[in-house]
Amino acid sequence: MKRGSVIGNIAKDLGLETSRLSARKARIDTDGSDKRYCDINLRNGDLMVAERIDREGLCGDKASCVLKQELMLESPLELHRISLHVQDINDNSPQFNKELIHIDISENAVKGARFPIEEAHDADIGKYSVQTYNLQRNDHFILGVGSNSVELVLNKELDRENLKEINLLLTALDGGSPQRSGTVVIHITVLDANDNVPVFSQAVYKASVPENSPLGTVVLTVSATDADEGLNGDVTYEFGHISEDIKSMFAIDPKTGDIKLTTTVDFETVSSFELRVTAKDGLGLTSYAKVIIDVTDINDNAPIISLKSLTNPIPENVSPGTEVGIINVQDRDSENNRQVRCSIQQNVPFKLVPSIKNYYSLVTTGQLDRELVSDYNITITATDEGSPPLSSSKTVQLSVADINDNPPVFEEQSYSAYVTENNKPGSTLCSVTARDPDWRQNGTVIYSLLAGEVNGAPVSSYLSVNGDTGVIHAVRSFDYEQFRSFKVHVMARDNGSPPLSSNVTVSVFISDVNDNSPQILYPAPEGNSFMTELVPKAAHGGSLVSKVIAVDADSGQNAWLSYQIVKSTDPGLFTIGVHSGEIRTQRDISESDSMKQNLIVSVKDNGQPSLSATCSMYLLISDNLAEVPELKDISYDEKNSKLTSYLIIALVSVSTFFLTFIIIILGVRFCRRRKPRLLFDGAVAIPSAYLPPNYADVDGTGTLRSAYNYDAYLTTGSRTSDFKFVTSYNDNTLPADQTLRKSPSDFADVFGDCDGSPEVGTVSYCNLFAT
Repeated sequence: MKRGSVIGNIAKDLGLETSRLSARKARIDTDGSDKRYCDINLRNGDLMVAERIDREGLCGDKASCVLKQELMLESPLELHRISLHVQDINDNSPQFNKELIHIDISENAVKGARFPIEEAHDADIGKYSVQTYNLQRNDHFILGVGSNSVELVLNKELDRENLKEINLLLTALDGGSPQRSGTVVIHITVLDANDNVPVFSQAVYKASVPENSPLGTVVLTVSATDADEGLNGDVTYEFGHISEDIKSMFAIDPKTGDIKLTTTVDFETVSSFELRVTAKDGLGLTSYAKVIIDVTDINDNAPIISLKSLTNPIPENVSPGTEVGIINVQDRDSENNRQVRCSIQQNVPFKLVPSIKNYYSLVTTGQLDRELVSDYNITITATDEGSPPLSSSKTVQLSVADINDNPPVFEEQSYSAYVTENNKPGSTLCSVTARDPDWRQNGTVIYSLLAGEVNGAPVSSYLSVNGDTGVIHAVRSFDYEQFRSFKVHVMARDNGSPPLSSNVTVSVFISDVNDNSPQILYPAPEGNSFMTELVPKAAHGGSLVSKVIAVDADSGQNAWLSYQIVKSTDPGLFTIGVHSGEIRTQRDISESDSMKQNLIVSVKDNGQPSLSATCSMYLLISDNLAEVPELKDISYDEKNSKLTSYLIIALVSVSTFFLTFIIIILGVRFCRRRKPRLLFDGAVAIPSAYLPPNYADVDGTGTLRSAYNYDAYLTTGSRTSDFKFVTSYNDNTLPADQTLRKSPSDFADVFGDCDGSPEVGTVSYCNLFAT
């Protein structure tokens, strides 16, 4: 059959789905170096001729010629044996070993004498082999054909004197249609009498020779004898009809009959040989014998390991027991020499599982992890059972394909960043780093900020993170006075599919710098108010006169305030507490002291460099309203005149209201306690324990302390100026849990003419207005 001819549809015969042949890698497999004579069409499942099949070359004279092939399928592994019976066709003609056969026949040969002739050989078998012989018509010979021989039969005696030589044409015919034939010329020489033919000692000789025997090894010796004497009894040996291949492997000594090796023989190629040997005497009489030589196997072939299929690379998430490769092991030796044991080294998560015939499946035995081992070199060793045993090995390289099974892991559980306030936008705060052991894009880490808010604003308006490096930058300038710390969450995400991620908390701490000057709450900054404190003449040294109240928006030592009188009318009369801001008399007030006292107080924080603020405090030393000068005398700026008029109107109205209220109190005579009130600009009182927003309440640091409370009373009879007597509830003042007890006449004295000299620290002072 020509190459490409269809033998049959194997998919249909085996019940296989044609569409699955390609996916299952269907193929025709052979053992070792055997030729692949057929192939499979993956589109339709047809079994086709791949190489020309020569039955005579494959099977020789065997009556039955079976060509064995194997169909292999994967996923799962299947092996189907295919037996192809090769049918003979009449493609060979009968052939004689020689084109000319010489026969010497004695003239005294009797009628009926038989002379053997080597039969013709036809490589075909059965009816296509040699069936009949035809001998050219002649007067002396006819053809005698036996089961295994062709003979010339003398039909009429010879007379050498009449006929010395005879040429006959012998034709061999096969049974094919059309019929094929082969011819040989028989040259007969008529001799004088030679009536004995050589006789072999055995009709069939048998011998064995180990394969790979050295050249010149004598396999066996054939022997034939001839009863004749002289030249008629001299026997020589030669091969009969044998193939050229066999002629190249063996040689026969024509004199001794020794058959020797001329090349090495290989059991795996040919396991036995059949030869025909001819013994011929000196006058041409011949006889034939058969020689059968068996080649014995020795363990000269190591196992051959073939990798039939391999999945490479292997995903690292394959489950244990997954088949990743198919191995075939062949040994061309026979019997025990071809029994093979197959194994792999012990330090890999793979094993060999015997499958069909000489096939093994390479399967996983455990979970693979590319991050631990990315490549495997698996050495497969095959050892046969020969003596000594032979072995071979093959290394299979397997790579583990990465899957995204590891999320990024930050180097630290949390990060802290420290930044001073008033930083420049874009400045670097810190850097976060996450590692991902996966490969390529699965291990590429991208950083981003998780959505959130800081003080009601998106976190992205405060910070930004470099997606590649993880460096965190400040988007804006921070103010310690607005917030001191905040937290954000940074996400590290890989580029796998699906992506994996992890988060980490970054705490940002803002450190304070001295960027806020002290803020004076009382008295109001210079130029914004017009306020005077009234100091009694009888005030003793150490008496509390007033208090400067200031705060600083900074924190820590930046908010530690210190007070200092930088300028005063009488430097030795008043002093101020360095940390409390309380203004006290240093000595008793004398008549020679000026009534008008002006103090300039500086409030300084403890920052580096320090910041400060100043205020002015106006004090009047007086015991009654008659001594109080006109308000215009203490006006320092013409711009304040209009404001002073408004204040006078407001204070007169308030004084009238309070006068009525006091009269009612005196009438019911049950209110024995007076609460002094401190009057600010335009008769506005400072609430007790007042703290502005964002200012810390810290004792001893110079900021406003809620423990200080100041109250004031208003009196009638004011004229044009606003005077204030203040008293503190702290230090030398009356404790809060005590009550001033006075008779109604005491109230009358106080609110009537205010001529008395109240004791500092024990009674409230009056606010007087001159009219």
